Amino acid sequence: MVQSPGDDSSPRRVLVADDEPHIRRVLETLLESSGFDVESVGDGAEALDLLGDPTRDYALVLTDLMMPERSGLDVLAGLREMTHRRGLPVVVLTAKGQDADRKRAVALGAADFPTKPFSPRKLLARIVEILDESE
Repeated sequence: MVQSPGDDSSPRRVLVADDEPHIRRVLETLLESSGFDVESVGDGAEALDLLGDPTRDYALVLTDLMMPERSGLDVLAGLREMTHRRGLPVVVLTAKGQDADRKRAVALGAADFPTKPFSPRKLLARIVEILDESE
């Protein structure tokens, strides 16, 4: 559940990894306007660096599949090797709905695999549902 405006608890932090600046801005605006704290990066290598820091607290990772340096699947695989992140929900966005990529993402524990272009409203509803399930 997204925190209500009167809620004194700290907002849930979402890490967004996407190499397309306009997609990052759309995701940041969508999540921040819904009460989330958002940290965003432009590639998978940066995402893995942040995820490797155990002092950073994330409720969910939203990553693009195709990025420079490291792909969204690389992020997902690397994250699953981190003992402090194994249960962290990950949503993998993709512009190519390849079955092989979807199967690998699911095998690595992706919570969802939406295809771009996506409906911001539906994506937000799915993120909230995933977070509610993970509590």
